Amino acid sequence: MHSHNIINKKIKIIDNTRVCNNYYKLILDSSVIAKLAQPGQFLHIKINSSFDPLLRRPLSIHRILGGKIEILYELVGRGTKILSESSSGDILDVIGPLGKGFNYQSPQPKADPPQAEITNDKANPNNQLPILIAGGIGVAPLVFLAQKMKQTPIVLIGAKTKNEVLCMKEFKNLGCDVRIATDDGTLGFKGRVTDLLKEFLPANRIYACGPDAMLKSLQKIAAVNNLNCQVSLDEGMGCGIGACLACVINTTKGQKRICHDGPVFDIKELIWEG
Repeated sequence: MHSHNIINKKIKIIDNTRVCNNYYKLILDSSVIAKLAQPGQFLHIKINSSFDPLLRRPLSIHRILGGKIEILYELVGRGTKILSESSSGDILDVIGPLGKGFNYQSPQPKADPPQAEITNDKANPNNQLPILIAGGIGVAPLVFLAQKMKQTPIVLIGAKTKNEVLCMKEFKNLGCDVRIATDDGTLGFKGRVTDLLKEFLPANRIYACGPDAMLKSLQKIAAVNNLNCQVSLDEGMGCGIGACLACVINTTKGQKRICHDGPVFDIKELIWEG
């Protein structure tokens, strides 16, 4: 991402409403950022005009509709609590779009020889479609990704219980085949979303965002099945531009900064602590 493509602007809030439970949707008015934004990138938002809280909040770009940018966020601490109290007409200081997004225009692999293709098709006719996997608030960047993809992806959404399933309607409106996994079985498949994924293998390309536990288990599945898988890491960041080193992670290519080198990484590169 070249610095001249990053904008720092005062942007007006069009709407800021509670979607369900602790999840909120913020709609911002900025055709400039909307034009530049790529799926997987984020905005760095100053929550209010005082120095408390001091740090900006990095929030994934959830969806672009014309010149409007939607942000889906979870109320988790003081910063997001203050943000949830902002209302339409308020002005926020925003830097973005930041970070390295998804590479979703990857070339299509060559088709298998006819025989293999027939057996594969019987096992899984969908194995040429990209698969998006979301855990909890991890759905946030994946709606924008689904909007931009040429092929309509299969979407697997994981949540603790049916009331916490997010964005099912948004994905369905884009024509996606949406499957749900809930830990307690109140909707769809009972169990983890990564177990649901096993029903869709072999897969061509996987894009995911969700809690570390989900990504760790996805990494094992990707390794065993030799899957091409990109993941967006949803970590706390400080400066958002790679200077403060608050969001360093270990990868097979050395230490990387989530905000600057990511937040999207090839899952094969990630080294988990502990």
